[in-house]
Amino acid sequence: MTKLWEKGYQLDQQMERFTVGDDYLLDRKLIRADVLGSIAHAKMLSTIDILTAEEFIKLKKCLLEVLSQAEKGEFQIRPEDEDVHTAVENALTQKLGELGKKIHTGRSRNDQVLVDIRVYTRERFLGVQEKVLALAQTLLKFADRNEDVPMPGRTHTQRAMPSSVGLWASAFAESLLDDVELFKTAYFLNNQCPLGSAASYGVGLPLDRQLVSDLLGFDRVQNNVLYANNSRGKIEAIVVFVLSQVSEDLAKLSNDLILFSIPEFGYFTLPKEYCPGSSIMPQKQNPGPLELVRARSVRVLSRLFQLIITIHNLPSGYNRDFQETKGPLMEALETTEASAKVMDKIFQKLEVNCDVLSRAFTPELFAADRALKLVTEEDLPFRDAYRKVAAELGELKTEGTRQNILSKKHLGAPGNLGLKRTKVKIESERQRVRGEQERLQQVWGRLRRL
Repeated sequence: MTKLWEKGYQLDQQMERFTVGDDYLLDRKLIRADVLGSIAHAKMLSTIDILTAEEFIKLKKCLLEVLSQAEKGEFQIRPEDEDVHTAVENALTQKLGELGKKIHTGRSRNDQVLVDIRVYTRERFLGVQEKVLALAQTLLKFADRNEDVPMPGRTHTQRAMPSSVGLWASAFAESLLDDVELFKTAYFLNNQCPLGSAASYGVGLPLDRQLVSDLLGFDRVQNNVLYANNSRGKIEAIVVFVLSQVSEDLAKLSNDLILFSIPEFGYFTLPKEYCPGSSIMPQKQNPGPLELVRARSVRVLSRLFQLIITIHNLPSGYNRDFQETKGPLMEALETTEASAKVMDKIFQKLEVNCDVLSRAFTPELFAADRALKLVTEEDLPFRDAYRKVAAELGELKTEGTRQNILSKKHLGAPGNLGLKRTKVKIESERQRVRGEQERLQQVWGRLRRL
């Protein structure tokens, strides 16, 4: 198998296995991106007379055949290929002879893998956003159905003040929407085309980098050819940072559900079909998926640290260290998307135990409200009212819980959750994601028809 760097000697087999690592496996996820990037590159080469129009047509046809084989699971990348770029180019050369060797003109594996990762990340990142927004919508619907269902609010895990299921669930919906704002920034930074930067220093050919960027549907060209390579790992870390924020939200949400669904609380009942059992204790229905969402948030966070540390203090230009940024990115994308889907499914069937929640309201939950009532009714300074209530805690009584919740009407309080505004925001963001997904489908359609 011919290597792209081959020049008359063979690499030691142990060194080859070590340097290739699992890249050939990870690159199976990049075949589509590599083929589409190669079509755009070949088209550009035909406009600057490196390829003839007929040669471009032959290359494009063969590249689409590779893509078709990959979609059927028939195109393999073997360890001796090293990476997707070698496997694709060898397929072209095997089919087209000398013409297949022309495809690499003006580019390096450095900018080739960069564009592959940007294309892959762009599509997977939109997919994760889609799942996160679907979960936010499910949480909002859950909050709407249970808007005024009383639920003890807690600080330091102790009973604190009256709250509601609606306040609790919509808090997480709003948090995910904040994460979506981070998604948009990371998507913008990722959506710049590095192709044409070659090995960090450009080439002595009149490459039309803007044409390639436009053909691949990027927002813009990544201008500085050295920065294009220096940004590898940096952009990935920004993407994974956003994913870590989502996974942290999901971990907190999972932790709440695990706690609030234990028998001692019993606020919620988890769908039993989502709860694996014990191999020894017949009564057990364990919140296994929630525990794994919580645990896998650590995996995403660790991948962020791995990316940051891998590129820490590297010299400018391409370094083989960058190879180790691909796996953490892919794993973080897949883990976050899977966790969001699991949480969405659980909330669609989560049972709210209203009677248990109401019985959980003990008199001390109303202490702060009682102090504020003394401020308004007896004109006491708040600190005096606070001390008076603290001295009379044993005399407190449980009040009407729903009435208490609904009486708190200021913006964002339990009696005024602003769910309609959140709903509008979620739908707007979902339309944005769908619109971008449709735009990219049009981009790929045009590229195939060149």
